[in-house]
Amino acid sequence: MNSARTDAPAYAPGGAAWTRSAGRIALPLTAVGFGGSPLGGMPGGSGAEGSEDGPVDLVSSVLTSPIGVIDTSNGYGGGESERRIGRALAATGAHDTLVITKVDAEGGDYSGDRVRASVEESRRRLGIDHFPLVHLHDPEFHDFDELTGPGGAVEALVDLRDRGEIGAIGVAGGHAPTGARYVELGVFDAVLVHNRLTLVDRSAESLVQDAASRGMVVFNAAIYGGGILAAPDRHSTYAYREASPEVLDAIAAMAAACERHGVDLATAALQASLREPLVDCTLVGMSRPERITSTLEAAARPVPDDLWEELESLRPGPEHWVDAAERTGS
Repeated sequence: MNSARTDAPAYAPGGAAWTRSAGRIALPLTAVGFGGSPLGGMPGGSGAEGSEDGPVDLVSSVLTSPIGVIDTSNGYGGGESERRIGRALAATGAHDTLVITKVDAEGGDYSGDRVRASVEESRRRLGIDHFPLVHLHDPEFHDFDELTGPGGAVEALVDLRDRGEIGAIGVAGGHAPTGARYVELGVFDAVLVHNRLTLVDRSAESLVQDAASRGMVVFNAAIYGGGILAAPDRHSTYAYREASPEVLDAIAAMAAACERHGVDLATAALQASLREPLVDCTLVGMSRPERITSTLEAAARPVPDDLWEELESLRPGPEHWVDAAERTGS
């Protein structure tokens, strides 16, 4: 990753909080990471329709930027995300960017054998022999007892780590109560949450607190809730579902508050995650090279302290959060 000025704001490249050694495994991270999910669905990205040039050029731009983390998954676009990242890695010869992937089920199969096959597929696509971190992806859509039982996905990941075939292991998903069950197993080194630690939703707060207390690395993804916290005039959904009137009203009020303070809502949404004391890396999905620049600029933009207080007062109550019906401790 490129170096940057040393007098930068804390969350800007070169700032005091830009790089960190996270968790008990001392994983080297940057405050902002690149989320590779959009790569799985990009036909041509910024290049010609149907061309691979756009997506690969996008990843190449990330690899030569100050962003030092790329997050992807075996299942994003049927492997397209990994393939495109692998092509960019080969083209640029970049070796100092941390590439993290996730194992995925195939159909209904989330057995230990499937986990091992998933890791091998990812190795071939990405051209990486040894992953520093591999997540168990979306366990909330599968039976807990099957995944955690003998011969299951969790046992396979632990075995791969213990044999040194992969580095650390994590659990990545949305549903916070399910994530909490996996964290409580005590075998994972990292956790990734999405849509549940944002300006308008704190569903994952207790999960993240528990994970951090265990020395786990914490990743926060989907901080814009699927786009509505970046462009509220163009979106009406939050976390892949129609946003409630209460959430929509809160977002509108937050956008107005940001405007009064001379800050855009997207900047506030990003920096709200960067300010989280228990979040080690904020993952931002990008589909255009210019988003790299705009994201880094937003990370460095001054935000008045008074705005944070106002935004907190405007956050919807817990009954309106994504996992409201099953909040841990409710």
